[in-house]
Amino acid sequence: QTLLDRFGRTWIVAFALLATVLQGTCSCERQLITDKFKNYNRNIRPARHPDEKVKGQVKLTLTKLISLNEKEDTLTTNVWIEIQWHDYRLAWNTSEYHGINLIRVPYNTVWLPDIVLENNIDGKFDVAYYLPPRATLVDTPLDGSMYWLPPAIYRSTCAIEITYFPFDWQNCTLVFRSQTYSANEIDMVLAEDADTGKPIEWVDIDPEAFTENGEWAIKHWPARKLTNPLYSPDDLEYQEVYFNLIIQRKPLFYIINIILPCSLISSLVVLPFFLPAKGVCVLTVLIVSVSVSSTVFLFLIAQKIPETSLSVPLIGKYLIFVMCMTTLIVTNCIIVLNFSLRSPRTHNMSHTIKHVRVSRVVGHTEMRDRRRSSFGLMQRAQEYVLKQPRNKMMFDKQRERHGLVRSIVDEIDVSSTANLYKSLAKTAPEIKECVDACNFIAEYNKQQNDIGSVIWVLIGKMIDKVCFWAAILLFSVGTVAIFLMGHFNQVPEYPFPWENKKVHT
Repeated sequence: QTLLDRFGRTWIVAFALLATVLQGTCSCERQLITDKFKNYNRNIRPARHPDEKVKGQVKLTLTKLISLNEKEDTLTTNVWIEIQWHDYRLAWNTSEYHGINLIRVPYNTVWLPDIVLENNIDGKFDVAYYLPPRATLVDTPLDGSMYWLPPAIYRSTCAIEITYFPFDWQNCTLVFRSQTYSANEIDMVLAEDADTGKPIEWVDIDPEAFTENGEWAIKHWPARKLTNPLYSPDDLEYQEVYFNLIIQRKPLFYIINIILPCSLISSLVVLPFFLPAKGVCVLTVLIVSVSVSSTVFLFLIAQKIPETSLSVPLIGKYLIFVMCMTTLIVTNCIIVLNFSLRSPRTHNMSHTIKHVRVSRVVGHTEMRDRRRSSFGLMQRAQEYVLKQPRNKMMFDKQRERHGLVRSIVDEIDVSSTANLYKSLAKTAPEIKECVDACNFIAEYNKQQNDIGSVIWVLIGKMIDKVCFWAAILLFSVGTVAIFLMGHFNQVPEYPFPWENKKVHT
């Protein structure tokens, strides 16, 4: 019991001493804030004399690249903007306040250099949101150094270059300057590295805190302070701090969802060469389907990119190329169809075409044999007509009327064409030969018409074959050439080519 009493007393004494120290610390911090802000005016620039410049150091820490809206030319980022300066009015001696060397006060109780995002797009020049006032950090060590680190969501302008979309890269810039103070009052500079003392000429990206964007990859992130010689130091536009984000698009999404389907559908434009020339309906449906699909893809691309007449995106050029190819193939199909539907009755074939193609079409042995065998019938029919006396031929009908050849006519059966042909073969062999000759002449003329039609069809097929290889070559070369343009559109090795150095780590 005595031991417990001793430990209890010890703990009581320890807690009492701790409470006394904390109370003294809180009392000293309260006294420090009261003393420093008693006659403090946050509207007065912390300069000992009018010609003195307040040095404002700026640093940007990127935590997430939220999005890049190509349609609105807007870059949305989540950042921490770090601003440091000196305010001699808030310096103190730590020995007078129990060693306190750091205090935190609300941002709206101290003077701020009014460094804001100049190229914002939503009209909010200041940070997009603040932390709660009591949690906003303003660090004030011995020399009056001020440290402010507010988080912000910035929506800034970014000029979009769509020439190589979707294999493009963009250079977006966040421009900061003082909204109310000129270069004679505030000297804006980049924050210095605590270890090397050199300016931090890049956007700070912490790999552990940074969230990668699924569409864009950051290649370079340099920072620069620029002075505009067109203005004087008294102008607000004279000095600005630039934070550049050079980003490259990750094209996998567009390759899978737009380019690959578009290429596969576009390759169908060469299939009409394998279809019969007379299949008008099939050709029309296929070509119209490819044209409609290309138009749909072009409409989807138009909804994604800005409405500009300065350049045409790469995939837009490809879709226009496919539509031109489709138009040429439609024209070819119409020409081939025109040739295929021709016949000797409608069009006269030139001697050259006839000489080249007839020998290949009419070169079959069976047709030559039929021609030689039928030629004898024609000769015999001609001999019969020439050797028959004219008076006999003239008075055949009169003899028939007077019944002189009644027996021959009665023997002829005219009930059907086949019976008539057989009766003529028995009773009048010479007339049968004449009929055979006439039939051959009619059949020969029909074959000539068919041969002429076949020749026109073969001419159409020849045109199809030539145009097929030309279309394959043109389609392949055009596709490869267009997309190779995007492949060679790479981010430069250095963000500023005239310096030939990388400024980030």
